[in-house]
Amino acid sequence: MLSPPFRRLLVANRGEIAIRILRTCREMGIEAVAVYSDADVDAPHVTESDHAERIGPAAPASSYLDIGALLAAAHRSGAQAIHPGYGFLAENAAFAHAVEEAGLIFVGPPSATLAKLGDKLAARRAAADAGVPVVPGTLLPLTDDPGAAAERLALEVGFPALLKAAAGGGGRGMRRVERAEEVATALIDASREAGAAFGDGTIYAERLLTPARHVEVQVLGDRHGGLAVLGERDCSVQRRHQKLLEESPSPAVDETIRDALFDAARRVVGTVGFHSAATAEFLLDDQGHHYFLEMNTRLQVEHGVTELVTGLDLVAWQIRIAAGERLGPEVVDCRPRGHAIQARLYAEDPYRDFAPAPGTIGAWEMPDGPGVRVDPGVRAGTALPAEYDPLLAKLLVVAADRPAAIARLRRALDETLIGGVQTDLPFFRWLVDQPGFGAGHYDTGLIPTLWGGGQPPSADELRLAAAVAVAARGAGAARPANVDSRDHDGWATQARREAVERSAR
Repeated sequence: MLSPPFRRLLVANRGEIAIRILRTCREMGIEAVAVYSDADVDAPHVTESDHAERIGPAAPASSYLDIGALLAAAHRSGAQAIHPGYGFLAENAAFAHAVEEAGLIFVGPPSATLAKLGDKLAARRAAADAGVPVVPGTLLPLTDDPGAAAERLALEVGFPALLKAAAGGGGRGMRRVERAEEVATALIDASREAGAAFGDGTIYAERLLTPARHVEVQVLGDRHGGLAVLGERDCSVQRRHQKLLEESPSPAVDETIRDALFDAARRVVGTVGFHSAATAEFLLDDQGHHYFLEMNTRLQVEHGVTELVTGLDLVAWQIRIAAGERLGPEVVDCRPRGHAIQARLYAEDPYRDFAPAPGTIGAWEMPDGPGVRVDPGVRAGTALPAEYDPLLAKLLVVAADRPAAIARLRRALDETLIGGVQTDLPFFRWLVDQPGFGAGHYDTGLIPTLWGGGQPPSADELRLAAAVAVAARGAGAARPANVDSRDHDGWATQARREAVERSAR
């Protein structure tokens, strides 16, 4: 490109996705404007931006979800466009419309498209109308009357069922219900959580399909009718229906299934005038039948997996599409190559059902080397606000094939060192050695059926691992892939077996 499509762009988000967008803006010659709540005043996405605007106090409902504050920040900073990232207001049609009415460019689909596809219920109806099979469930919102909602679930959906937020994804506003008596409490909780996360508490229900694989298709569309399908990602490793690990291509998808998924994605997108990045999500049952789940009309947390196998910068293409560019042949005709895997590094305790583990980051050493990419959201010394998602970074690897990618991920995990907080690294280090995962034979039930909470290391093992880690660091040797705030020194092993064996030599 000879010149940047925008002089200045505001990123209406925080954490790793804000940094991810800032980096692409910098490469494109665009000045990036960050926004922050009082909880994020010293956050990396703020200090690394070209300009930053305060938008309110720490509570999400009055800061990153405040449309008026975001638009005011855009006008103060002189931004010409707004990128919403993911989560918060990324799929909010009212926000997109407000951006358009303010004379700014919304880096995403037009508000009319968001109203039809960004709303999960509307997308389910559009898919059904297009002849795409959908997961059995409701096509209208559940009412606030718990008795009526329970009766609808019993008659229309069946149990077990999932209550889901119509306005967003990422597992927010999702609750599993086994029987009618659980609906009232679950509906209240789900609606409250969805309202806090997305500003909309609308809830619908789907039948819980098990066993199943969660597979999604990445698409890009321009303002001129161009459409590119950029492969699929497998997102079946989940806890509480939230993704932890994603890979592309899916080991569960052959060419016949892939063609069917791509055709279904095109048909759903074809129901509206679509442009920008979007993802059509599906469930695959054990017979290979696919069912449409939802359409995410935004960038996905796992978009980097597709970038690694295609060589494309999806954020850059979102910006270029928003500026009116056509998709080039390098996009439309792109065919993924190799195999990529992403592990989401969360401040969560896998030994306590992945409960959030807030604190302050101590040591922070990320892996590097061939085929390794890290998208960070924090750094050493970052205090993790309890108000927001505990995602610390995304660790991605790419290799020629799946076995090589798993081996590379294993090596990268062993090079990762995070201090001060408990993370989910022990789970990933366990996962890469599981025969079923290595063979690609897993589904969305992997964590509850195989991990089962795991067995936390003993105090003696933590002290031993701490000594081994410090010694290994001093000698420049390979070190255990873990730190854990439960140890006195803030160090522990996320590969405790290897640490114990190493110390015994």
